Amino acid sequence: MPSRILIVDDERDMLALLRRIITERTLHEVLTQHDPLKSIEIMAKEPFDLVITDLKMPRMDGIALLDEVKRTQPSAAVIIMTAYATIETAVEAIRKGAFDYISKPFRKERILLTIGRALDWQDLTRENIALRQSLEQQKKLPPIIGSSLAMMSLLNSVKQVAKSIATILIHGESGTGKELVARAIHTYSDRSDKPFITVNCTAMPEQIIESELFGHVKGAFTGAWKDKRGLVDEANQGTLFLDEIGDLTMVMQARLLRLLQEGEYKPVGGLNTRHADIRFVAATNHDLSHLIAEKKFREDLFYRLDVISFQIPPLRERREDIPVLVRHFLEKYSKLNRKEIRDIQPEAMSMLMTREWPGNVRELENVIERGVILCQSERITLEDLMPETTHTRPLPYFNEAIYRLPFKEAKEAVIRAFHQQYIHAMLQQNRGNISRAAEQAGLQRQYLHRLMKDENINADSFKDGAPDHPTVT
Repeated sequence: MPSRILIVDDERDMLALLRRIITERTLHEVLTQHDPLKSIEIMAKEPFDLVITDLKMPRMDGIALLDEVKRTQPSAAVIIMTAYATIETAVEAIRKGAFDYISKPFRKERILLTIGRALDWQDLTRENIALRQSLEQQKKLPPIIGSSLAMMSLLNSVKQVAKSIATILIHGESGTGKELVARAIHTYSDRSDKPFITVNCTAMPEQIIESELFGHVKGAFTGAWKDKRGLVDEANQGTLFLDEIGDLTMVMQARLLRLLQEGEYKPVGGLNTRHADIRFVAATNHDLSHLIAEKKFREDLFYRLDVISFQIPPLRERREDIPVLVRHFLEKYSKLNRKEIRDIQPEAMSMLMTREWPGNVRELENVIERGVILCQSERITLEDLMPETTHTRPLPYFNEAIYRLPFKEAKEAVIRAFHQQYIHAMLQQNRGNISRAAEQAGLQRQYLHRLMKDENINADSFKDGAPDHPTVT
């Protein structure tokens, strides 16, 4: 993407020459200033990616200006120009933080090359900082994997609301990772050092779920031979996650409503009301509005739960996350099974990218685990992932659904898929370095960056080596 460049030189002809050279050959925004003291005032108000300064100037030399740049805009790169180049001045400039120096007179290609290298270095520095910040964040956050716009937006929303005490309802198909989102909410909350308790509303038999939730007193029913604490009591001052709440019976919904509204409950067989300080997070794969219309879910409970709601997109709607998920599961199960599997066959990745994934991320994880177990080499193949379908050859990028679309829509879908796959491949081969990927592809860096933005592709996902992708055939 275009960068902002400030050029400082007391020779106005040199400023005009440099502006013309840079603007004719690049898209960078160039600002010039002949007075170094005024350039300091400009930098106090405006950010720059690169500062090019002459060494010998009246009122302030380039070394002093370099010091000011490092003080006011430490992320900016600096190039020193001088007609009096010596080893001593070059060493001093670089020791103080300059990226490089250029001797006057210079060739046009030399200045453009140095500017390109300086901006590439700055991009790499920023990407490394972002990667370190991302790794630090991952230490705190449950492993919600994905670099798509939808998942990044979801994570930002999680961090925004986590510190509130509002009840949160998470919608999503089975296998999309609703519990991971719930754990992330707890992790980012002020209750992160308190218990996170999960209640699976589907798995518990109706006759015991009340006792499991609220506990019971001795003698409350046959087999209740001593008092028992419930999960609500265990979650006190922490977070209670009600998974698949749409499967609760109407009777249990009524009892849960009182807990949410008043923070009060009674153990089974107990006479005394107890109080609980709990943050509630619920999840469902049902459309609760339909259940309400069918009189299978309480409307008042729905509105009590739906203070803040999140919708987790199914995997088929965020296919750009599949390579990152595959790499994550590949590393996870290779380690668990004590195997050294380093790669995945492009044809296998093509199959993974084109499946509909009705079981979402959970299904993908199971497929990768099976592939790791069956793999007999350092590279997972299509046969490892889908041994029952080795006689079929998946089409690259799309499945049979493409043939049911109008021609124009089908063509646009294929072109977009090609962009995604090709850019993924270029970034993977160059470990996320956008400049090298653009050079290999024969594209302008700005054009590649624009394609990445259009397709919501994040170069940071490829820093430690994302899997290969199929090329167009």
